[in-house]
Amino acid sequence: MITTMEEKPHVPAAPRKRKLPGWAIGMVGVAGAIALLSITSMQTGFPQLTSSGTTQTAVRLALPILLAGLGGLWAERAGVVNIGLEGMMIMGTWGAAWAGYQWGPWAALVAAVVFGALGGLLHAIATVTFGVNHIVSGVAINLLGAGLTKYLSTLVFQPLSHNPRQSPPVTPFETYSAAGLADWLGELEAGQRLFISDVAGILRGLVTGVSPLTMLTILLVPLSYYLLWRTRFGLRLRSVGENPYAADSLGVKVYFHKYVAVIVSGGLAGLGGAALVLNPGQLSYLEGQTGGRGFIGLAAMIFGNWRPGGLLGGAALFGYADGLQLRSGGDTVLALVYGVVLLLGVIVVWQLIRRKWFSAAAAIAVAVLLYLLYISLDEIPGEFVSYAPHMVTLAVLAVASQRLRMPAADGLVYRRG
Repeated sequence: MITTMEEKPHVPAAPRKRKLPGWAIGMVGVAGAIALLSITSMQTGFPQLTSSGTTQTAVRLALPILLAGLGGLWAERAGVVNIGLEGMMIMGTWGAAWAGYQWGPWAALVAAVVFGALGGLLHAIATVTFGVNHIVSGVAINLLGAGLTKYLSTLVFQPLSHNPRQSPPVTPFETYSAAGLADWLGELEAGQRLFISDVAGILRGLVTGVSPLTMLTILLVPLSYYLLWRTRFGLRLRSVGENPYAADSLGVKVYFHKYVAVIVSGGLAGLGGAALVLNPGQLSYLEGQTGGRGFIGLAAMIFGNWRPGGLLGGAALFGYADGLQLRSGGDTVLALVYGVVLLLGVIVVWQLIRRKWFSAAAAIAVAVLLYLLYISLDEIPGEFVSYAPHMVTLAVLAVASQRLRMPAADGLVYRRG
């Protein structure tokens, strides 16, 4: 029996929607953040939210967070969890102060990288060679960094500064400013026009008082992206973090790439310690000056989804929160709470459009609570203001936790064969 099959008409596939590149999404996010801060500044009467002074302080405070986050990025892309960033940063602060007061700021950078890299090497020996749990090793590095620098400070700095907790002053870097552009932006900032003055204030803060360390740190972000995502070495390193056994079967030297990544991680964290020592407001080693910034850098890396661009945004956010509370105090931080209420209003509208009723209801509840807090207080109490960066860290991680994708073999102990 002969059967015939009806030919189905060919239906062309619907064209796939092209996703915006990462840099475009980042630019949209920056524009949205500036618009939000501009409206908040106008509504609350606090121009400090977008002033050039706040931006300068935020940039200086974001540098150690960004460098620590880059260190975490290198290690975790190779499959090694590095919560020892704090200890490596502490070692970097001591090395920077020790070399800086003797030979100047460039020697401070070199010494900080070396001291941090030594901490990274120790972490690599423990986790890669001996298979120690990554968290246990990281905690040990943090304790070792704090104890070792305290001993060395008593031995070296006490005879010089008569204070075992502080080093002698360190010679700072010279800073550079775009004089003509900064003056023009200053005139626009003083005009107090919506959005225009806010953009001018932020840009003026970015082109005024720029140090070589700031330029170097910003350059390390695209350099890390190029090395990890655009080179053969970077492909092999990331493959080690995804599936070390498959990488080993293809001839990749797993141990070598892990060692390189963790040592680089420690060097970057140590450089973050130098950024603290060479901060114009500090210019010396001080016991406990890292203040948990190694952990905040790790949070910035997670917020950035283990990508350099997202990490830069996270470091900028945490640095801004830190700089705002340090420069302006509790009343300006309270004004920022009003900005968060506006942001939650936008999120509510977006979730309603997407018909995510539960998320919209949760955002409404949080917005109402924050608005009640805003209208009931004149300023945030000083005891809470100093913890603004840490609270921002917890809030951001809670919001971003649903879209994170860590390297598949991150934190797993690897044994060849």
